[in-house]
Amino acid sequence: MTEPPRGRRAEYAAATRAAITDAARLLFARHGFFATKIDDIAAEARVAPATVYAVAGGKQGLIRTLVDLWSQAPIVAQTLSQIETLTDPDEILRHTAAVVRSMRETYGDIIRLVLSTAPHNPEVAENLRVATTRYREAIETVATRLHDVGGLREGTTVAEASDILWFYFGYSGYFTLHDDNGWTYERSESWLVTQAAAALR
Repeated sequence: MTEPPRGRRAEYAAATRAAITDAARLLFARHGFFATKIDDIAAEARVAPATVYAVAGGKQGLIRTLVDLWSQAPIVAQTLSQIETLTDPDEILRHTAAVVRSMRETYGDIIRLVLSTAPHNPEVAENLRVATTRYREAIETVATRLHDVGGLREGTTVAEASDILWFYFGYSGYFTLHDDNGWTYERSESWLVTQAAAALR
């Protein structure tokens, strides 16, 4: 029996990994990290349980993959590059709010999962630490740009601006307004931009 060409094997491996990741994401969101079993993920992905371990590293490997999917999404680098070209502080804040909203709408299930699981699992907590470091570095880039274009109140440092931006655009802002208060994402975005601008300028 001949083996499939290398390109086809790579495509099959990528498809298998994607199917497992998608299955884990769906089941983690539906049942939680601890209640989801490897056998459940394997059945949803239509692979053998051993394949979940071999391809994805089990549940811990899948959490790492999902965290990377969210925290290293291409839109992050694209946004930071675009912000470096903006000179209007209000436009910088509007753009930041819009992208954070998009991230919540696209990856909110992963973020909620990691935030709720981290206090009860040290490996997930470490993945959250990595994701938060990436997130705060991106926020600091926005704060630095606001400083460079004169978009901060006199005397406000980049570090202070980063903390203020984190308050509005970190984990809690959209989740509190949208999930807890029942606001639409559009209303939440508008309010966050207005309040952040008032706090910074």
